[in-house]
Amino acid sequence: MYKFEKLAVNIRQMIKDGLWKAHDKLPSLREQSELSGYSLMTVLNAYQELEAQGWLYAKDKSGYYIAERAELNLPVSKDSHPPHEKIQINSVVFNYLKETQSAEIIPLGSAFPNPELLFNRKFMQLLSQHAKRKNSYSNQPNMPPGNLELRQIIAGRYQLQGITCHADDIVITSGALDALNLALQALTQPGDCILLQETVFYGAWQAAERLGLNVITIPDHPTQGLDIQAFEQALRQYPIKVCWLMLNAQNPVGYTVSAEIKQDIAQLLAQYQVYLIEDDVYQELNFGKEKPVSVKYFDQQQRVLHCGSFSKTLGMGARVGWVFAGPYSNAIQHLQLMSTLTVSPLLQHTLVDFVSHHHYEKHLRSLRRQLDTHKKRFYQELKARLPEHCRLHYHSAGYFLWLELPVFIDSQHLYQQLLQQHISIAPSLLFRPQHTAQHFIRLNTSFEWTPEIEAAVNAIIQQIKSYNKT
Repeated sequence: MYKFEKLAVNIRQMIKDGLWKAHDKLPSLREQSELSGYSLMTVLNAYQELEAQGWLYAKDKSGYYIAERAELNLPVSKDSHPPHEKIQINSVVFNYLKETQSAEIIPLGSAFPNPELLFNRKFMQLLSQHAKRKNSYSNQPNMPPGNLELRQIIAGRYQLQGITCHADDIVITSGALDALNLALQALTQPGDCILLQETVFYGAWQAAERLGLNVITIPDHPTQGLDIQAFEQALRQYPIKVCWLMLNAQNPVGYTVSAEIKQDIAQLLAQYQVYLIEDDVYQELNFGKEKPVSVKYFDQQQRVLHCGSFSKTLGMGARVGWVFAGPYSNAIQHLQLMSTLTVSPLLQHTLVDFVSHHHYEKHLRSLRRQLDTHKKRFYQELKARLPEHCRLHYHSAGYFLWLELPVFIDSQHLYQQLLQQHISIAPSLLFRPQHTAQHFIRLNTSFEWTPEIEAAVNAIIQQIKSYNKT
């Protein structure tokens, strides 16, 4: 747990204990820093985290105040939703991706980071060098499970996190989505039940539709991200075969689940003999000093298939992913040979050189700083401009902001209105297709705050303000 998270937990407990009442002013950033011993930035991050979770509200040039007590009572854990036997999301996603392809559109709904941040001159130099070598195009050494040196490097990165891993546990794939789909296909048969978060990356819904799976969903938790009580109840109540969860910088909401809850998840997987496909493509995009752990860290029975990728840190040109498959390595390789066959040998060779010589870590440090700066700027600008009844969910990782609109605003309609102005947002229908409440949007904050971006954000806000309850 990061320092700001620890401070946020302490403040939240003091609020619950009645130390402050609704609309009481909290100590200023400087006063809180002196009281707690934390830096001003840590205090600011803690206050912003609590504000995003609905515990506090801010007044311009005044400080932070306690929100209404009625809003602070944590809801009783909700039940999981019964199986969705007919998932229909592929056409929705297809239409959305086609509609937002134009270069004229300002891509605030994009799932990918700003490519200008991902461009790395050293990586391109290495790619150019390998492009001139004949052995860089040799398929045989790079066929499934993939380039041995690259698998050894990835295995070594797991070991640095305290996770026992060998090169034979790793299968290189054509990006993370390929890894996730292959893992799901290896573990399920049509008609099986899988568990998803209520609000989750649309690729999970697409995979369920394509493979003919029944989906159980568990509700989002307002402070913890994942509702562990609902998770256990679902495992107890339904014949779930596999869970597909994203727990670090979750897309689209942005939260990172605590290490304690991840450990509980691992224990429940073992208790109920259920597998987990852990979608961890944003693990490297945290803004703290320490990388958040994965459920795989706590996995003692090889029930977690952990998936990662280079494409969220190096761009679509480096669309190489992997799955830490362990005993399912051979099954995934068989499926891979019947589908994507192999991953670009040229890219695999280039990544070996780039990652093994510390170029990658230098690139990640720069990328995290820029994403952190851009996301905070978006958050501050939106917070100052949005109507009173909108709520921003801010988390210190990744490059998404999850915006909760008044319930009478349909985000799909808002998306269509903004598309006519050449602005894309991501409506919640993409992430929670079986839910009736669709008053949320996801915004990509990886862009520098330019006049063009500011104009697009102002257009979004004006469009939101144009709605009314009638």
